[in-house]
Amino acid sequence: MSCWFEGPLAAFDTETTGVDVENDRIVSAALVLQSQSGAAPIVTSWLVDPGVPVPEGATAIHGLTDEYLQRNGRWPAPVMEEVARALARQSARGVPLVVMNAPFDLTLLDRELRRHRATPLSEYLGVTPLCVLDPWVLDKHLDRYRKGRRTLTDLCAQYGVELTGAHDAAADATAALEVVRAVGRRFSARLERLSPAELHTRQAVWHSAQARGLQAWFARNGSEEVCDPAWPLRPDVPAAA
Repeated sequence: MSCWFEGPLAAFDTETTGVDVENDRIVSAALVLQSQSGAAPIVTSWLVDPGVPVPEGATAIHGLTDEYLQRNGRWPAPVMEEVARALARQSARGVPLVVMNAPFDLTLLDRELRRHRATPLSEYLGVTPLCVLDPWVLDKHLDRYRKGRRTLTDLCAQYGVELTGAHDAAADATAALEVVRAVGRRFSARLERLSPAELHTRQAVWHSAQARGLQAWFARNGSEEVCDPAWPLRPDVPAAA
């Protein structure tokens, strides 16, 4: 029987108006499905007219302008519904979902659903919650003493994964999926006996410890930046409404 990192995986990624999960908006999203390692990926992409201006800094990253989104994007409400139902279908099938820096993309999706559908992500998932694999958390725990940055581009270079079209949601999701497979192979002695569900539970613990360590580092250096220990989804706060 093959290990989980050689079997079916899905991956999700978004491009946004900024980095504030409570107030920024999704402008594009992608879900990538791969039945097994080496199989051709099946990609579903969404383009969104967020109804708010896209800052120049965000456009500089992903290349999506107000004019382009107004001409080609769809209204957020039906898109968020489709995305949530697509993730729920994979969850119901028991397919692990790869999300790089999961608390960002999943929390932003949850807030968009609350904003446009008055329904949290959990309502779409029902009794089968997501089983998430986060390459950032996995790499940081399994190779914790490696120096340097750990962006998706950095992880692709570290694990020999090709990334073409960075900051395109489909390209980033595909690359994150391949990074998780590469992490699984490199650390197979530590991971192959764990089921994705067990690994999901452990990542929540690992991320919390990582956040506490980073928070302590910020405090020592006089920074007031706050690190949220919640993973893979930050709890709702009233301001999100």
